Amino acid sequence: MKCSVLSKYLFKIKYFYILIFAIFLIFACKKDKINPVPDTLVDIYLNISSTQYIRLTTIEGFEYVTGGVSGILVYRKSLDEFMAFDRMCPYNSSSCERIQVQSTPIAVDSGCGTTFLMLDGSVIAGPSKFPLKQYKTYFDGSYLRIYNN
Repeated sequence: MKCSVLSKYLFKIKYFYILIFAIFLIFACKKDKINPVPDTLVDIYLNISSTQYIRLTTIEGFEYVTGGVSGILVYRKSLDEFMAFDRMCPYNSSSCERIQVQSTPIAVDSGCGTTFLMLDGSVIAGPSKFPLKQYKTYFDGSYLRIYNN
């Protein structure tokens, strides 16, 4: 009888330690999910009918505009939808390189070689674990607002 009680006790202790170890692993493996590109206030209006932004009048057109941390890449996704991304690479935010359009809808950081899809800012290939930092957009038919507040 003593052997049976001792055996059950050791069995419970064994599973207690396994449970503690599993909980430790869950919290120890928590990945950093914060994009390393710093936050900055963005609130820009672009007159799409201006000749300055002529490339934004066509679908898949893009422009580089001043703002954000390292400038903003604006991409026209459809007739009434625009995407806006910071040009700072999330892989190496200390680099002087800026995201450049390789061929629509693909952008690349020549410093680390990461390629991004301009349709949503996701990583196609390369070392970056984070997508491009995206800003909100609102288009009223004439003016495009790029903002993050």
